[in-house]
Amino acid sequence: RMSVRSFIQERLPDYYRGEAFERRRVEDAEQDWQWEMMHGSDEARAAAQDWSDALAEHGWNAPNWPTEYGGSGLSTMEQFILKQELGSAHAPEVGGGNGIPQIGPTLLVHGTDAQKEKFLGPTLRGEMLWAQGYSEPGAGSDLASLQTRAIRDGDEYVINGQKMWTSTAHKSNWLFGMFRTDPDAPKHRGITFMLMEMHEPEITVRPIIAMDWRHATNETFFEDMRVPVDQVLGEVNRGWYVGMTLLDFERSGIAGAAAQREVVAETVEAIQENAIPNRGTQLRSELAERAIEVEVNNNLAMRIASMQASGLIPNYEASMGKAYTTELEQRLSRTGMKIFGLYGGLWDADDERSPLRSGHTRTYVSSVVGTIAGGSSEIQRNIIATRGLGLPRG
Repeated sequence: RMSVRSFIQERLPDYYRGEAFERRRVEDAEQDWQWEMMHGSDEARAAAQDWSDALAEHGWNAPNWPTEYGGSGLSTMEQFILKQELGSAHAPEVGGGNGIPQIGPTLLVHGTDAQKEKFLGPTLRGEMLWAQGYSEPGAGSDLASLQTRAIRDGDEYVINGQKMWTSTAHKSNWLFGMFRTDPDAPKHRGITFMLMEMHEPEITVRPIIAMDWRHATNETFFEDMRVPVDQVLGEVNRGWYVGMTLLDFERSGIAGAAAQREVVAETVEAIQENAIPNRGTQLRSELAERAIEVEVNNNLAMRIASMQASGLIPNYEASMGKAYTTELEQRLSRTGMKIFGLYGGLWDADDERSPLRSGHTRTYVSSVVGTIAGGSSEIQRNIIATRGLGLPRG
């Protein structure tokens, strides 16, 4: 842990420090340093490259990947500590986006040797930036009802249909997703997981602007998109299980608990400084409840990490972590806004009257998405009930 702290202190670029960075971080929660390394401003590209080089010296770009594929081969608990310390320092997330933490480990589980060789290296270097093609207009929480068709034509599949909520598709050049290859099979069968390069006119991306005015997700349309058969990941018509492997990697993220702990600490500090009028004294019991919940969340994340370290698969436990983290994010932002009263509703991060650079306000709006994306809280509770508690489906 101390070595990670020293590394951050010595190697984190100035671009990712100070008030200017904190404002950027609050205003754009979807910042992706790997995307900035390829497409950002000169300053952003230089900082992202420096950070990438520093991480690569230790293999920390992909701490959960084996060393033979460019990772560091850290144990699960070592990964936990690394992400926890980076989250506490608000340093750019190790293995952010959909590539390194999601499709990378999924390729390691289900990919052929040729697929690993083709995709892992460019993903690690940020040359392949990935979008996720799961949800559809009629298949969100009931994801297995997806209908976007992929029809075999020789050595290719031809895809037609639409995906919704394709996060970062506007910043990506590759997409992974699930597609219907056998419409006559039961809905959890007949689905195939595919990898494809995104290019027009076969793929059209249209922005979806969220209620906090951020552009993080999209509609994606496929029109006679051709995908080589060697870009099928896993077995044909068994892609549901590949997709669920990836979702378990997505739901077992542990950086959120560390970031929430920092929010509590910053809120307490702002109350003590009293530069902005607040009701911290009156609401200290409520803030204490949030602080306790943050520690519970941290312990839950540690439990998931310890299970992975023991070779266990945290399926319903990952759902517990996902539901608890995202719902706590909402409670924490509501408490923060209440503490600072009308000042807590200010939106402008540059306004000196905005507590925590309007962080609570913006999180209050943006955190709604967290309890829906990647499987809604209701879906997580179903998983906990059936797989964790053994209750019947009803």
